[in-house]
Amino acid sequence: MQKNINIKNKKARFEYEILDTYVAGIVLAGTEIKSIREGKASIAESFCEFNDRGELFVINMTIQQYSHATHFNHQPKSERKLLLNKRELKKLHKEVKTSGTTIVPLKLFINDRGLAKMQIALAKGKKLYDKRESIKERDSKRNLDRIKKAYNN
Repeated sequence: MQKNINIKNKKARFEYEILDTYVAGIVLAGTEIKSIREGKASIAESFCEFNDRGELFVINMTIQQYSHATHFNHQPKSERKLLLNKRELKKLHKEVKTSGTTIVPLKLFINDRGLAKMQIALAKGKKLYDKRESIKERDSKRNLDRIKKAYNN
């Protein structure tokens, strides 16, 4: 078992412009948390959505089945409820309805107390030219680091 679990959604920062971030708890079954503690989860293609009662759920999050479980194992892809304060939920719901933003998961981690938490972000989709700018900045930073390393040696 790994010490610190830190599962990231690298695609989210490329596809979206991050406006605001929140840390939310997740409602999980026993075998789901055991699989996360083994690092067998993915949030790459997942997104967050409100249901009709105003509750926030993460959709398409994949948690592989726990290897040592019996026939009481969980479903790998199912909706999982996110836990936030009522004030934060109302604010997010209003933002999503009015301004055309979306909620994307950025990171899944285990906190100091051993609880699974998810960092979610209120995000706005990037245009194609914004993505090109991100690629250009990343390449120029990479080249600059290469030059600095060659100069120091």
